[in-house]
Amino acid sequence: MPHAELPCRPEDWIRRIFASRAAAEGGVVRRKSADIDRFVGRARFLAELDRRGYRAVENGGQTIIFCNREPIRVLR
Repeated sequence: MPHAELPCRPEDWIRRIFASRAAAEGGVVRRKSADIDRFVGRARFLAELDRRGYRAVENGGQTIIFCNREPIRVLR
C-alpha cells in the first residue's frame, strides 16, 4: 500500500505548532506522538525543542510541549 501524501512540508508543520497562540504565550501544545514521527521525525522534532530551549513529555501516545523554559515537576 503506497504512503499517503503528507499534508505539508516538515518545516511548515513545525512552524504551525510554534506559531499557535498557546506557544506564542509560553503555554503548552499537545500533539499525537505518531503525528510528530510521521510529519517531521523524532530526531528533527527533538532538535527543534533543543534549539528553542523547550521541553516535552510523552504519555499515552500524546506529546505535551512546554513552550517556555520553566522547570517541569511531575506531581504524581
